Amino acid sequence: MKFLDLCKVYIRSGSGGNGCISFRREKFIEYGGPDGGDGGKGGDVWIEAVDGLNTLIDFRYQQHWFAKNGQGGAGNNRTGANGDDIILRVPVGTEVLDEEEETVIADLAELGDRVLLAKGGNGGWGNLHFKTSTNQAPRRANPGQAGVERTLWLRLKLIADVGLVGLPNAGKSTFLAATSNARPKIADYPFTTLHPNLGVVSVDGGEFVVADIPGLIEGAHEGRGLGDIFLGHVERSAVLLHLMDGTSGSLIEDYQTIVAELEKYGAGLAEKPRVTVLNKIDALDEEEREFLRDELHLAGAKDVMLMSAASQEGVTDVLRALRPHVEARRAADRPRDPEEDAPWQP
Repeated sequence: MKFLDLCKVYIRSGSGGNGCISFRREKFIEYGGPDGGDGGKGGDVWIEAVDGLNTLIDFRYQQHWFAKNGQGGAGNNRTGANGDDIILRVPVGTEVLDEEEETVIADLAELGDRVLLAKGGNGGWGNLHFKTSTNQAPRRANPGQAGVERTLWLRLKLIADVGLVGLPNAGKSTFLAATSNARPKIADYPFTTLHPNLGVVSVDGGEFVVADIPGLIEGAHEGRGLGDIFLGHVERSAVLLHLMDGTSGSLIEDYQTIVAELEKYGAGLAEKPRVTVLNKIDALDEEEREFLRDELHLAGAKDVMLMSAASQEGVTDVLRALRPHVEARRAADRPRDPEEDAPWQP
């Protein structure tokens, strides 16, 4: 299935049905009076976060979503049928933005979140509503209210506990494949990863989700390489795992490049907890490892860890360093029980 995380949709709620102008006509009943019914209500347009989806590809092939119109009223005080609602089913983590892609209308961050995007028009009144003591045969009815038409953008931000960031070929996909059942593409050339991948990682009896995004390069915020369009998928993560290639000849420049790109992207990524890891240490001896770690400390990196995703050396220690950040976020997001905050009473 092709991965798609941004798409444009056109929605329209149903218009209400027209009210009816009708009079009771029955044998032996003179002056039967008005009996026109009301029009039915137009259908609403909803959006809902459902399970089992991880891409917006369905909206690439169907961009127009129109709800049904309400039916008009009829004689004998019969109300028209309401129009059917339509529901846009999207993955968890989808944001709804206005046409200018500036204002976030809804954020479906939890399974089952449901938001009304366009309300259907009300049905018009029939002439029965306009009967008065001075106008007992009104020939007037209201038309149905028009539906709402909108152009919206859907943007998917994957729900992951840990976000992998780094330059191309830093070993992010290798790390994900070594620690989870995910099978991302791995090769010896840059930009092997073209779309985000998710993997479930287990350590010490706990589990969390890791997101691997395409590598960043200098100028990604200006659109260079694959740009920073995939950084949105790590905005919701509890901690960032910054992987660096220990065999690179420009390690300090590589570290500063990623830090600068996170700062220029914004959205709080630069302030997120970050675990810095020197990868591919299986190609380094002990002296080289300590030298590179000291160089990174001087460049501003804190608590640099050593790891080789290929040989599994140090991988478990890195996972254990990530777990406290994940558990802290989950504890902060967990709704509190009011009884826990209540003072003890005998």
